[in-house]
Formats: sequence, structure tokens, C-alpha cells
Amino acid sequence: MTHSVRDNIIAAQDSHPKGRRRQKFTDIHCHCLPGLDDGPGTMAEALALCERLVAEGIATIVATPHQLGRFDGCNEAAKVRNATSELNRQLQKASIRLTVLPGGDVRVDERVCRLLQTDRILTLADGGKYILLELPHEIFIDVEPLLTELAALKVRAIISHPERHNALDRRPSVVLKWLDVGAHLQITASSLLGYWGAEAHRAAWHFLNSGWATLVATDSHDIDGRRPRMRAAFGRINKRLGEDLARLVCIENPSRVVNGQDIVPISVRDQQEVGR
Repeated sequence: MTHSVRDNIIAAQDSHPKGRRRQKFTDIHCHCLPGLDDGPGTMAEALALCERLVAEGIATIVATPHQLGRFDGCNEAAKVRNATSELNRQLQKASIRLTVLPGGDVRVDERVCRLLQTDRILTLADGGKYILLELPHEIFIDVEPLLTELAALKVRAIISHPERHNALDRRPSVVLKWLDVGAHLQITASSLLGYWGAEAHRAAWHFLNSGWATLVATDSHDIDGRRPRMRAAFGRINKRLGEDLARLVCIENPSRVVNGQDIVPISVRDQQEVGR
């Protein structure tokens, strides 16, 4: 690993008290609120998912119910905040040691900036710095104008599961353009393990190997087909790219998102050195 990557990672670790490494995962993309979207339907199912998240070594999650798209008008900010507070109360009653923060998985829409300013949709952890954007699966859209508009509001976009959008893998110049205007890429843990098919598996590793993806999250919905697989993904990254890189994308950078800190970047050149 080159000194620039190592120094960035050490700086991220040193931002915590006494420079200790965080031992617990932070998950910035999780559909855990009951009855809001295609996640758990009941509180009992939500608690079961939260127990599984804890078993994965996750201590903090951002609840990201779908906003806009087919859920337009259904999961506005106040409703998500209330649902998050209620889930935290139920977790405390059940002695499940997990902290849930409000957020959203926001479908790309020309109204995003206006809806943020009127408190209709949410940033991640309700912190005002990062928004999780979901691209439409049906068509390719160049979202650079939206990314630029968000940057003017001092909001950084995190593109969720780019590996599941085949059009992106075929347009590296577009991805680089988005990164240049401040966007970040979040890979789904289960994609790295092959659960979303061969194309998503290949693309997920391509985005990590290129240094373009700086975050891994579960995008979990339940305890069955879309369960959290963070621990296994961490192990796979550790084996292929090293522990420091695994910690950066699975632990340090997700924690930085929640804490409103800058994400530690990885340059393409440095990532190529890591993979050698």
C-alpha cells in the first residue's frame, strides 16, 4: 500500500478518541422501519432484522426507507423520524444494542433539492451533509446537474448500489465525472458475494478495485433473501485487498458519513498499488 492511502486511513482512525480503531460496523443503507416500504412489514420483523444486524457486528444503522419514486408522498421526513424513534424505543425494551438514525433511500428526481430545503426528504443520519440517491433501474440518467445542484447546497450525494446498474459499468467516463463533482459510490455487501448475479458481482469488484467505491453497506430488507452480509463482505475484501482497505470502506467511511465528516478518498493509482 502506498503512503498516501495508508496516511489517509490512519488519519481516519485517529479521528476517534485515543486513535483507537472502531471495532463495530456502521451501516448507512438499511430498510429496517416496519410498514414503510419493501422492508419488514411488522415491528416483530423489524426487531428480528435488527437482531441479525447486531449479530453481523453492526452497532449503528441509518434507516433508509424509499423516498420518492413509487413511494412518492408516502415516507416524508417527519414520518421517518417518528418511525425511527419508535424503533429505537422498541430496541431498548428488547435489549437489542443497536442505534438507529433516520435517513432515506431517495429516488433521483428533479425536485430533490427543493424537497430537502422544505424538509420533505432526508439526508443520511439527518445530518445535512450526505444524501443517498437511488438511480432508476429502467433507464440511464446522467445526474451530473443534480449532483452540482446538491453541491451548491453543500450536500454530497452517495449513489446507492451502482453495481446493479449495468449502464454505469459501461460508462466509466460518466462515473468519473460524477466523482469529480463530489459524488461517492456505495456498494452492497451481498453484491461482493455474488448474491445479485454475475454482472453485479463483477461490477462491484470493479468499482472497488478502481478506487471509485468508498463505502459498503448492507441494503438489507429482511432476514431471508435480503439479509445483512456485512461480516462476510468485510472478510472477502480483507482477503482480496487487505485489512486496511476493508476497514476503510466498511467501518471508517460509513462512520464518517454518520458523524458528518469527510469521506476518505482512494485514488485509482493508489488502489492499483493496494491490489498488487
